[in-house]
Amino acid sequence: MNWVDTEEDTRIRQGDIFSDVEYFLSFSEEAGVAEIKKIRFPHAIVLTQDCDLAQDNDCRSSKTNSTDNAQLLSVLMAPMYNAEHFRRGEHLSELNLDMLTWGSEKYKTIKSNNNPRYHYLDPGPVVAKLVPVVIDFKHYFSVRQTNLKEIYKKGFLCTVKALYREDVAQRFAAFLSRIALPQ
Repeated sequence: MNWVDTEEDTRIRQGDIFSDVEYFLSFSEEAGVAEIKKIRFPHAIVLTQDCDLAQDNDCRSSKTNSTDNAQLLSVLMAPMYNAEHFRRGEHLSELNLDMLTWGSEKYKTIKSNNNPRYHYLDPGPVVAKLVPVVIDFKHYFSVRQTNLKEIYKKGFLCTVKALYREDVAQRFAAFLSRIALPQ
């Protein structure tokens, strides 16, 4: 299944996959010493709607608009975890987080995208730098648009083709809009 394009474009798109994306956990200062804690995700995917990204790009690239109303402050992303590390519950071990391990039957539901919280993608031989991955929709985060432009220069890996990108976007939207039920 060929679900990715490896050709770069001149703008950030929904479905773009980047390597080495940093997420800032916290900032503190004590006695004039600043401490920044961050996570570096090996791979992350852009979830922000492509129409918003296109309008942002148009607004920033031409000052024909009288306002900056279409500019984005940040872009939604989600980390893409190595599927095998995820299955073993080791994908966040560097943060000392104890994650679930997935037995073969439960993992099959994830691999077949039948668990609404997770999305499984297998690039096959298309992208050598990317192994099968699992997106956890509960771990989405935002990156400043200007920071992502900098990451793009050295970290753009590929982009998910429109049909598959729409599947990820629809599943993410469905996960976020689910009805919260009491325990």
